[in-house]
Amino acid sequence: MRFLIREYLSKKKGSGFTFLEVMVAVAILAITLTAVLRSQSQSVSLASEAKFYTTVTLLAQGKMAEIEAKDLGALSSESGDFGEDFPGYTWEVTVDNVSLDYPDNVSDHLRQVTLALSWEESDHYQYSLKTYRFSPKGE
Repeated sequence: MRFLIREYLSKKKGSGFTFLEVMVAVAILAITLTAVLRSQSQSVSLASEAKFYTTVTLLAQGKMAEIEAKDLGALSSESGDFGEDFPGYTWEVTVDNVSLDYPDNVSDHLRQVTLALSWEESDHYQYSLKTYRFSPKGE
């Protein structure tokens, strides 16, 4: 019986992994999983950013079309949101006078319009457009 136990233990001893081999395998697995999770996290962040820029660009085009349809005299600074269709998206229009040193009071016919859009009041997700409106009629 002793002989069988000794033979069993001698065969068992050579057929397993050492503690060092197991620790190296666990370390390699940990490094690999860390890299995979970091890559996954980055791809989710980039997808969210791409969604923001796609949506906010279309919203800005629509809001700019509304602004350009107004008369120069009707332009004023205002703000709001896009309702239930685009929750979390807000806009702010700022209209400023422009002073130029040209004859014929060109400054009376020119306005600087700035449109700022943001998502969920985050500093990271902001988009801004600036344009100038000119009306030769002096509206």
